[in-house]
Amino acid sequence: MTLETFLALSLYSFATSITPGPNNLMLLASGANFGLRRSVPHIFGIIFGFVVMTITVGLGMAAVEQLLPGFVTALRYISLAYMAWLAWRLAMSGSLQPIDGDAKPMGFIAASLFQWVNPKAWAMALTAMAIYTTPENHVVSVVLVALYFEAVALPCMFVWAGFGVALRGFLSVPARLRAFNILMAVLLIGSTLPFAFG
Repeated sequence: MTLETFLALSLYSFATSITPGPNNLMLLASGANFGLRRSVPHIFGIIFGFVVMTITVGLGMAAVEQLLPGFVTALRYISLAYMAWLAWRLAMSGSLQPIDGDAKPMGFIAASLFQWVNPKAWAMALTAMAIYTTPENHVVSVVLVALYFEAVALPCMFVWAGFGVALRGFLSVPARLRAFNILMAVLLIGSTLPFAFG
């Protein structure tokens, strides 16, 4: 990977990882509702799931569309339906969960699997694989791009979850928390629309 490619990938990874999207909005809500420590499995689930998905895309997942015409369209509808369900659950959340309470945030496995129905994650993975990998040593470049992408993304995710934690005091008023969760649900749906119908 040339220095120019490395710098371009760094900027792309940071820009797409720090901006709002389904993962970041859910981490913001998780930090606010459950605290940072209990959101860590969610963060690492995103990392693992996105790396696996990106490597799979880079190694030929696009060929599935040729074998199964309509795969991408079906994925868009499934993604939108799942996001709507998650948004509804978030909007219906009624009270802050104690940091050590019984209610559970999204865990590692669920966050990993979530990447497969996350339209922004698909757009990010497809773009990264199309632009930043090289035909020479293709497998190595696919793995390196995927791993580096998530190395840049990891601190961005902690920022979003940490921001949610910072809001806990403000959100201790039930009406504010309800408004926050409804706003996050609306933003979650809104963040998927350009990717689901683009």
